[in-house]
Amino acid sequence: MKFGPVPVDEALGGVVAHAVRSNGLVLKKGTRIGAAEIAALHAAGAASVTVALAEPDDVAEDEAAARIAAAVGGRGVRVDPAFTGRANLFAEHAGVLLVDRSGVDQVNRLDDAITFATLGAFAAVEPGEMIATVKIIPYAAPAAAVTRAAAARSLVRVAPFVRSRVAVISTLLPGLADKVIEKTLRVTEDRLKPAGATIVSERRIAHEAAALRAALQAGATEDIDLVLVFGASAIADRRDVIPAALEQAGGEIEHLGMPVDPGNLLMVGRLGAVPVLGAPGCARSPKENGFDWVLTRLLAGLPVTKADITGMGVGGLLMEIVSRPQPREGEPELPAAPRIAALVLAAGRSTRMGGPNKLLATLEGTPLVRHAAKAALGAGLAEIVVVTGHQADAVEASLDDLGVRFVHNPDFAEGLSTSLKTGLAALGPDIDAVVVMLGDMPRISPELVGRLVDGFAPAEGLHVVVPTANGRRGNPVLWGRRFFAELGRVTGDQGGRAVLVANPEAVAEVEAGTDSVHLDFDTQEALAAAGGEIAP
Repeated sequence: MKFGPVPVDEALGGVVAHAVRSNGLVLKKGTRIGAAEIAALHAAGAASVTVALAEPDDVAEDEAAARIAAAVGGRGVRVDPAFTGRANLFAEHAGVLLVDRSGVDQVNRLDDAITFATLGAFAAVEPGEMIATVKIIPYAAPAAAVTRAAAARSLVRVAPFVRSRVAVISTLLPGLADKVIEKTLRVTEDRLKPAGATIVSERRIAHEAAALRAALQAGATEDIDLVLVFGASAIADRRDVIPAALEQAGGEIEHLGMPVDPGNLLMVGRLGAVPVLGAPGCARSPKENGFDWVLTRLLAGLPVTKADITGMGVGGLLMEIVSRPQPREGEPELPAAPRIAALVLAAGRSTRMGGPNKLLATLEGTPLVRHAAKAALGAGLAEIVVVTGHQADAVEASLDDLGVRFVHNPDFAEGLSTSLKTGLAALGPDIDAVVVMLGDMPRISPELVGRLVDGFAPAEGLHVVVPTANGRRGNPVLWGRRFFAELGRVTGDQGGRAVLVANPEAVAEVEAGTDSVHLDFDTQEALAAAGGEIAP
């Protein structure tokens, strides 16, 4: 393909590479030049135009993309018509995407003009989901390279889900609440739903090898495609309860453990022709983990060998498991008494109050923000940091004698998240957790703050403590340092709600016993109804 500026009379059949704007003429990039365009260029006084001109051995971009996409798409793949040098490939049905990695690499190495991108291998896909795209970079590609690329066959295909009848066995130990089992079943049902699979058998038994062996043998007589075992205790060894029971039932352990975190403590086995998965603890959470990687392949009837599992290490670090108990033997102990600070957010403009700064309004003769600061002080926290913004001097004056530390948020007008970020940045590295308090919640007591502190148990995986009243969560919320970085990435006029929702396993709830955790004052009417007064 020729590319570059050419005299207007030599541009016939070329494609405009750079938009032309001259004396009222507009030719958009990508316009194919015919006799009318040449006449218009002359009339506009243009002497040359930058075009892409195909040579005899070139294939036009749409034709090239279409030919390659039709070749590389295999079973379960639909190819849409090419446009602007791109042909997209879609899943015809739900299933698992199979990718020939070396074949894709070979296509991409044929010529700079040809690119072929796919979703990750073994991704679970839905009907109609885009799984790959072929894009021709210039306006044409060399015929020889297109022919070689089109010689590749079925580099991407979708294996349909074929296993649909799932049995779930839960083992029980004293202290394992029924609600944990119920939540596990709901999460599992949601995991199975995209594959069209359902739980058709559910058993709850003692966490003993004999009981599990009997349950596995009983299930073997049923019409089951897959068995999932959720243990009350994690699998620590091949001789542990779940693997031992499988072998006693006449099954075999194909592999124990996997280099995916979370998901390390997974067992893959088989009882006759039926796969048996010993689920890791993280499988009780809806978050993606190594269990998903194996489950989706099995639901599609694909083999999952020892080599497959041991090859999952690259890319296998999905996230840190915040709920993993610490410390482990040989690791340093956490401080016996963690240092916990308070952030009092007092930077807002009180826009819903209609003008006055609500933080300076008084309740029982005391500014609202002072109530919040005194609750933190009364709990004996290591440090109290007040984040100011709007009317900072007046807010500081109302707290001047309390010995708190002030930090100013210059971006307070951009929302609550900026104050949270400012406050977190002001905390020293020795602070293990922080209670985030809102300056307009005057009924929070030092005792409640103390209960939040008592609920902080990072060694048990509980890094966030939330008060509840009447079944609803409220404020303030205690956040362990584990989540400081995530809170710092929150944007807009919001706090940590999204982080809470995304990490349910790390949250402890404390019953407040009072609706104070929901009580703030956004309007003058609400303040007046509580007996408060607007500051003069």
